[in-house]
Amino acid sequence: MPDPVFEPVSFSRIGNWQSDDHVAAMAAFRISAGRMARRPYSTKRFGAESVLLASAAAEALALSEAERTDAHACRNFFETRFAPYRLRPGGGSSSPNDGFDGFVTGYFEPEIEASREYSAAFPVPILRRPPDLVEIEDASRPPDMAPDFFFARKTASGLTEYHDRAAIEDGALDGLGLELFWCKSRIELFFVQIQGSARLCLPDGSLERISYDGKTGHPFTAIGRLLIERGELVAETVSMQKIRAWLETHPNEAPALMQENRSYIFFQTVDHPKPELGPVAAAGVPLTPMRSLAVDHRLHTFGTPVFVETAKPLPSHEAPFASLMIAQDTGSAIVGPARGDLFIGSGIKAGEIAGAIKHSARFTVLLPRPGSG
Repeated sequence: MPDPVFEPVSFSRIGNWQSDDHVAAMAAFRISAGRMARRPYSTKRFGAESVLLASAAAEALALSEAERTDAHACRNFFETRFAPYRLRPGGGSSSPNDGFDGFVTGYFEPEIEASREYSAAFPVPILRRPPDLVEIEDASRPPDMAPDFFFARKTASGLTEYHDRAAIEDGALDGLGLELFWCKSRIELFFVQIQGSARLCLPDGSLERISYDGKTGHPFTAIGRLLIERGELVAETVSMQKIRAWLETHPNEAPALMQENRSYIFFQTVDHPKPELGPVAAAGVPLTPMRSLAVDHRLHTFGTPVFVETAKPLPSHEAPFASLMIAQDTGSAIVGPARGDLFIGSGIKAGEIAGAIKHSARFTVLLPRPGSG
C-alpha cells in the first residue's frame, strides 16, 4: 500500500469547522498538553513533530481562563498554531468519494460486575501484564517474527512470540499471580479487551477502573468479519450487540471463535485523576467523550488534533459527525493512516451508539506550524 498524502487545505474547506465547539476541543487538547509538559510524545512515521507539538501544547497551557473558555480565542489558537492537511490514505491527491476514504468506528468504557476473589460467580481472571512481555521495534524484532508484532516474550535464549489467546485461556499463565480481578464470563472479558478499559462494580459497592497495559502482539482478528464470511451475520446490519448475542446463544461454538482472535490484552488498575472523564488510555491521559480519538500509534503522534468528518450521521444523530478530535489512544483493530476510533463515553447507552458506528470518514490532520513557540 502506498504512503498516504497530506494535502494542504484551508480551514474554510473543512466542513463544520466554523461551528464546531473549539472550547471543548481545547479542553481535550490541554489534557494532552499537560502530559507533554512532563514528557513529550515520540514522533511517529506520519505524525506531528514532537518538539513542535510540545511547543504548541505549552502555549495552550499558558492560555488564561478567559482565553481557553472563549470560542473565538480557541478557534484562533488552532488556526494560527496549526496547519490543516487533508489525509489521502491511498497515496493519491484526488478521491472518488469526496475525500471520505477513511473509516471510523466507535468505542466506549464498559461497566461490568467483578470481584477481587475467584468464585463460581466470578470464574474468569482479568490479568495484569506478565513480567516477560516486552515491547519491541523493527530493530529488535527477531528476523523470523512477523513485521506486525510489536510485543514479544523475553526468554533466556532471546525474544520469541508470546502465548496467544488460546494458550492463555488454556492455562499458559496460571500460577503466576497475574489475576487483578475476576469477572463472570469469557465473553464479557472479550469485549472489555476490545474496548481496552472498564469500570468494575465490586460486590462491596466500590468501583475500580482498569485500563490497557500491553498485549500479546498477535494481530487483531475481527470475529464479526468471520461471522459474516460464514453466513452467520449480515454485513449491512452487523453490530457489537449482534456479535455478542451470537456468542451468548452459541455457547459451544463461542470459545473457539473468540480464540481465532489470537490477540490478548492485559490490564492495570487506574487511580483515575479525573473520575468524571473516560478511562486513562494509551497516551497516558483520561479520554474525553466525543473528543478523544484512537489512532494507529505506529503512524500517528499522540496529542495531534485531527478533524474527523463522517459521510453519514452517527447512530441517534441527525447530522453527519464533524468535530476536532485529539489523538489520545490506540487499539489493536485501528490499523492504517486513515483509520480512527471515536470514544463515545461510558456505560450502556454509549455502548449502544459505539457498537453501531462503522462509517466512511474524512480526516484532516492539524500539524503544528514551525516556529509556533
